[in-house]
This record gives sequence, structure tokens and C-alpha cells, in this order.
Amino acid sequence: MNIDQNLLQPDKCVTCPSHNSIELMRLGVDMQDWDYVVGLAGNPNTGKSTIFNSLTGLRQHTGNWPGKTVSRMEGGYEYESTRYKVVDLPGAYSLLSTSIDEEIARNFILFGRPDVTVVVVDATRLERNLNLALQILEITDRAVLCLNLMDEANKHGIVIDERCLARDLGIPVVPTVARNQEGLPYLIQTIGDVASGKIKCNPYRSNKKIGEMSVIVKQLTEKLESIYPDLPNHRWLALRLLDGDSDIISALSEGKLQSLANSVK
Repeated sequence: MNIDQNLLQPDKCVTCPSHNSIELMRLGVDMQDWDYVVGLAGNPNTGKSTIFNSLTGLRQHTGNWPGKTVSRMEGGYEYESTRYKVVDLPGAYSLLSTSIDEEIARNFILFGRPDVTVVVVDATRLERNLNLALQILEITDRAVLCLNLMDEANKHGIVIDERCLARDLGIPVVPTVARNQEGLPYLIQTIGDVASGKIKCNPYRSNKKIGEMSVIVKQLTEKLESIYPDLPNHRWLALRLLDGDSDIISALSEGKLQSLANSVK
């Protein structure tokens, strides 16, 4: 598949990793000896673990997320003399933090700011899986959609226009059959291009601001920007506060957002 170059223009300003090393360390990820960090996200049963194992091979280890009983898988690979650490995030259906797994995935993408987030989706259940993908695109500008299980989709007569999907989502879309290693070389190349800035994404953002709500969202976003100028994704945080996200509200009231702001200075 060819990426629409009119959509994904090279970003000449990107010359170094975008991840927040301090916050990654707080989340239990050591970036020493690695150039880029890649977050691997997706619904359960999408073949995410197969993708992870194929990318990292024997260069992986397990542990627990700090303060959690949830296990963490991470590994790495080298591509064109560049070292990539891959963190396999817990399988989740959303980032609304209704479970510990969702909280871990959300905090890693939002505050750890991986250089690339690869969203693995099941090509036979694309509509269902895109819910998580769209939420991830609300909080990161660097993502790749891995359209896995394409062989199963073909068996069921499901035809997906990857080029059109890439244009609509504003990110590269890579079809794969992970269990047969199909598409993985292109996935690795695409991850490298997004991480380095050779491909600049323009992720789709849903228009949730309707009527008077747009004014409220704008005011709250500007307030968050003035208090926490170094935090990413102020609009997304504002939307979560308005939706009554208890974790974000608690973090705000307990001063956790301030500590996160300080950690990236």
C-alpha cells in the first residue's frame, strides 16, 4: 500500500524522540540504550501479542507496571541502526479508564508520549476496533494502524480500502497477517518513518463540541493551558473532565497533574 503523500507530509522540524523520558521512567520503562519507544495498543484477540513477538523475538522481558498487579511486556528490535523499544500495552476496548488495564494504556499514551503508538485492529471486526483507535487519535499525533488478520477478512469476503482508510484517519494503515509474517517489514519501515518524522500524521479528531458546549470546552481548555502549559492534549483533558472522568478529576484535585507538568520541564 502506498501512503498518500499529500496527506502525510515530511515533518522537517522533528529531529529527536518525542517521548517523555522522565514520565516513562515513572511508568517503569527504562529508555537507556534505546532511541525510540513504541506503544502497542489494541483490543483483546486482535493478534497484538503475535505482532509483539514477531517484532521483538527473544529480546523481551516481563514485569509489573509500578504499583499494579498487571504484567508489563516489553522488548526491542533494531532497524537501520536505530533501536526501538516496544511496550505491549494491556488489551483494552477504550481509554475511558473503567478498568486498570484501560488506565495503564491511557496514561502511557497520554503522559509517556511514545514516539509511535501502533494500534492493532482485527480486519474482520474493524468497526468495533476503531472505537479504541479513534480515542487514541484524540491524544497522540504519532500513530500507525496495523490492520491485522487480513487473511481472515479475505476469507469472509471483506474488502477494505486501506488507502481510503489512511486518508480518513490521517495516519498510515499497514495490512498484515502477523502469524505468517506478512506485512511486518512494511510495518517496521512505517514505524521508523513516523518515529523519525519522515511521515507526519494528521490524525482525525472527532467534533464533540456542539452549541454552548464548544464555548465551555474552549474556556476549560484555555484554563488548563494557562495552569499546565507543558501538559499535552489540553482539549482531551478538558473533554474528559466534562465527561466526569473520576481518575482525571482525582488527579487534578490531588495535584497529580501539576507533578506531571513539572516532570516534563
